[in-house]
Amino acid sequence: MTEIEIGRGKRGRRAYSFDDIAVVPSRRTRDPKEVSIAWQIDAYRFELPFLAAPMDSVVSPQQAIAIGRLGGLGVLNLEGLWTRYEDPQPLLDEIASIPDEAAATRRLQEIYSAPIQAELIKQRIQEVRDSGVVTAAALSPQRTAEFSKAVVDAGVDVFVIRGTTVSAEHVSSGAEPLNLKQFIYELDVPVIVGGCATYTAALHLMRTGAAGVLVGFGGGAAHTTRNVLGIQVPMATAVADVAAARRDYMDESGGRYVHVIADGGVGYSGDIPKAVACGADAVMIGAALARATDAPGKGFHWGMEAVHDELPRGKRVDLGTVGSTEEILTGPSHTPDGTMNLFGALRRAMATTGYTELKEFQRVEVTVNPALNHR
Repeated sequence: MTEIEIGRGKRGRRAYSFDDIAVVPSRRTRDPKEVSIAWQIDAYRFELPFLAAPMDSVVSPQQAIAIGRLGGLGVLNLEGLWTRYEDPQPLLDEIASIPDEAAATRRLQEIYSAPIQAELIKQRIQEVRDSGVVTAAALSPQRTAEFSKAVVDAGVDVFVIRGTTVSAEHVSSGAEPLNLKQFIYELDVPVIVGGCATYTAALHLMRTGAAGVLVGFGGGAAHTTRNVLGIQVPMATAVADVAAARRDYMDESGGRYVHVIADGGVGYSGDIPKAVACGADAVMIGAALARATDAPGKGFHWGMEAVHDELPRGKRVDLGTVGSTEEILTGPSHTPDGTMNLFGALRRAMATTGYTELKEFQRVEVTVNPALNHR
């Protein structure tokens, strides 16, 4: 890819967000009823190709069950309020009622300073397991070694290791870093790891034996990473780069397929077909589900980046509500802005361009238009 001269001493690639690209219609159209958007990772098949982000404003044990019954995969945050407090509902109500954003950040730091309890980890996973849906839960790389045994013993089906950025090689002069390759090799459950945003980082994560990699860095609706650290990679370019790493890893490994999951920048229905067109197999959704009337955050949205005790890189944002979780995922929609019936929109986009399977749709033509109106 051609580099652009930023100045005499620095050059950089032009990168694109989902807002910069669009899917191109083809010569064939289909009936949406003929389109399958089903997705399978390891032994688990889902009618909807998405994971609900492990954020307290999005996924509670009850929401994980509801999302599973609707055909998706709800990922429970094992470092959140449900594993720090026996009854977090009063705190969720309080977070939603704080009027000032600066006060909200300070209060979030205080609330999340309570210790994580291993017994509550087991209890929350069991609540989801007892419902019969596929059970997924997430830890950060920093907490994985400490709590992974409790997670596995509780019977999790899919283990997610998620951070702002996750590498296969973390160099530290302090505690012994997590050896991802050894950790994944010793587990009997599929592991999804991320985020990553470059070809090289993704290739290294794929070599650890991960079943899937999360693609994204600092692009979520509640993130301020770009402002705080100056780091961000536009999502269309990041997904395409990681998809290229997947293709090369398949050649290297003799055909082993690693799922690419777009995690960030997927706030509206139109972003989902763009993510798949760039090479994603599925998406991780946060903000779009935080708008549900039955979401734990009551229309407010925040992530673990917002509660860091030294350098918060996120904030509580007021997204408002638009409809139920079911309406947001599968309709019917009552809004024209892409906030509802996310997967009905994906199905129609595929039908409009003549594709019936997600893997085929990854080959659809896209166009670049940086002059498009950004949201």
